[in-house]
Amino acid sequence: MPYLTLRSITACAGIWAPFCLPLWSFAIRIQYCVTTFYSSESSDIFCSRTFGWRGLRLGRRAFIAAIAAGGLAAAYLVLSRSSTWERNGGTGGPEKLEVNELVTGLEIPWSIAFLSGDEALVTERPGRVRLVDLGTGRSEVLATVQVSHVGEGGLLGCEVVKPGPRVVLYRTVTSGGSLVNVVTSYDDLTLKDGVDLLGPIEGSSVHDGGRVRLGPDGNLYVTTGDARRPELAQRLDSMAGKVLRIRPDGSPPGDNPFPGSPVYSLGHRNPQGLAWSPKHKRLFATEHGPTGEFGAFAHDELNLIVPGGNYGWPLAIGRAGDPRFIDPVLESGSETWAPSGCDFLTSPDPPELSGCLLFAALRGSALHAVRFDGDELSPVEHFTTLRGTYGRLRDVRQGPDGAIYVLTSNRDGRGTPRTGDDKVLVLGTRR
Repeated sequence: MPYLTLRSITACAGIWAPFCLPLWSFAIRIQYCVTTFYSSESSDIFCSRTFGWRGLRLGRRAFIAAIAAGGLAAAYLVLSRSSTWERNGGTGGPEKLEVNELVTGLEIPWSIAFLSGDEALVTERPGRVRLVDLGTGRSEVLATVQVSHVGEGGLLGCEVVKPGPRVVLYRTVTSGGSLVNVVTSYDDLTLKDGVDLLGPIEGSSVHDGGRVRLGPDGNLYVTTGDARRPELAQRLDSMAGKVLRIRPDGSPPGDNPFPGSPVYSLGHRNPQGLAWSPKHKRLFATEHGPTGEFGAFAHDELNLIVPGGNYGWPLAIGRAGDPRFIDPVLESGSETWAPSGCDFLTSPDPPELSGCLLFAALRGSALHAVRFDGDELSPVEHFTTLRGTYGRLRDVRQGPDGAIYVLTSNRDGRGTPRTGDDKVLVLGTRR
């Protein structure tokens, strides 16, 4: 149930005084559970302490009157929830994290990239790039770029390359009557006069990949889908169904596994997330499993990407045990996750999740956390949270401020839009 958290109260007046004094004495935070402002499920507002359910029940009008009488500024109230983690295959997990709705009313956000600890860029699939103030949640359209928003295509990945900052976008466009994907670099935040670094890459209304990340080696890494042509994933003369690696100027690095080619790994169906482990800088990618091709379903994957590695699609699905291909380090089996954006957590807060890989799940409608062994090679724990709470989740990144930012994707034609969708969520506390 959503609640409103009362933050940084320095004065209390009117009818709130009897409640505030005991709470200050015991240093207990008050939480105001609110449903009526966002849905019709209840006509009451429940006020409780953080730990326990003893509290005060107020009607909608009484609550509004109390706010007015107490002189409490609305700026101190933020819509939030408490996230509960579940261990995969059991119960228990990390402690709860507070979840706040930072931005609402977005249209199919796809990627978030940080300009600084205070600002981020968020792409929307119809072609808009938004500038978001991470402190206030204020959002404005920075620019609209040309895309072909068809099916899963449109404006997808976004990355910021410093100094500059330069902005790199993954776009679906129409060329010669066909859908293709391009990776475009812009010299500044006006997003004018972009230069295509990669493309045309085979595109389609589905399976476009779309993630762009700057690696710890200073190179750009890009995921591409098979464009609904599975055979392309095994062809080195095609950039579809691959993880690509290029310099920021678009040229392939000299140490790429296939000389003169941007191809870094092959045999992918629709990879949508990239992240590097904090200790050994190992590259991991999330990938969607089949949805009926060759009679197969599910088997979504988390893969450890190695240069020149072949991950099997369409010749192998999930953990096939075929020596020609590299098996995933984690797969969903018969369950469908539809994993998308991912990131490793480097902040020590919360300590239970430090060093874990987080990935957002679309069809699974959950946020996953995976802890690896000391060598960052094998998963040893797997947790989930937000299961069904906010619907489909598209991207997750840890910001420079240490907080975890998550994008929802309920207006993409496959979800059920809720009040305020789509959203940027914030988990944890900003430093």
